[in-house]
Amino acid sequence: MMNERLLFPSEPSVYHLDDITVIRLEGPDAVKYLNGQVTCDVMALNPGQSILGAHCTPKGKVLAVFRLFKREQDLLLIYKKELTEIQLAELKKYAVFSKVTITDVSDQFDVFGIAGTGTDAWLATGPGADNIQCQINPDRWLILSEKQQPLELKLPECPATDWRGLDILDGLPQFGKNAQAEFIPQAFNLQALHGISFTKGCYTGQEIVARAKYRGTNNRALFILKGTSGQPVNTNTVIERQIGEQWRVSGTILDVWQKQDQVLLSIILASDTQPDSRFRVENDQGTTFTLVPLPYTLE
Repeated sequence: MMNERLLFPSEPSVYHLDDITVIRLEGPDAVKYLNGQVTCDVMALNPGQSILGAHCTPKGKVLAVFRLFKREQDLLLIYKKELTEIQLAELKKYAVFSKVTITDVSDQFDVFGIAGTGTDAWLATGPGADNIQCQINPDRWLILSEKQQPLELKLPECPATDWRGLDILDGLPQFGKNAQAEFIPQAFNLQALHGISFTKGCYTGQEIVARAKYRGTNNRALFILKGTSGQPVNTNTVIERQIGEQWRVSGTILDVWQKQDQVLLSIILASDTQPDSRFRVENDQGTTFTLVPLPYTLE
């Protein structure tokens, strides 16, 4: 059986992340404008701080889950590149009415992940303060370095796919176009990850998101599955859950880590899914998946 902790390096290690978009918002109205577009409280963020959040459609469906970093002069949205086309167009839609400039600056930054035992201590004396450093969890950081000042990290290198595996184990929602504009923020557990403010006031999709909380209308949540499969698994793979003697199609896969026959899945399931539930790839009796406890509690 898989030992998930083997994914976490025993020393600080670097992951080169090429599938990340970086969007810059600047101008006198940047903070106010973004605060009216996304689920997190942008106004409460101080320079040097970061937070998770989501950008939704008017119907409350998530276009992108991002990490927001605030600097003195601007705001940076960091999220999965394949979501950019639709998300960025929606973000810019009303910018003409505000003093804000929104630009895709992905080509100006190198994006790294650094993780492993001792990373916090290494960063305290490591690459310098000119880089953008977002702590994800203890000994796990996201680093943005401007290409005009290349950052040389003399660390062991790990594959970017393993960074995705760490995201899955940390219960962090990463998804592609298959799940874009399909689910409300609570289905990605953003309320448990401090990515939704229920007190800041209006933003796009806010009425739907608030109704799901106060009326209890959300019936989905993000879960982690681990198991084995002799065939490649991807976000289009159909997963079944055992119900009695039968198997029923269940859930939407958000992200996959796979090494040989060992598999980790980030998947949206019914929120009342029981801890002892068993899963498999559709019609494949040779695959078995079980739930991994989330590293945080849900409301």
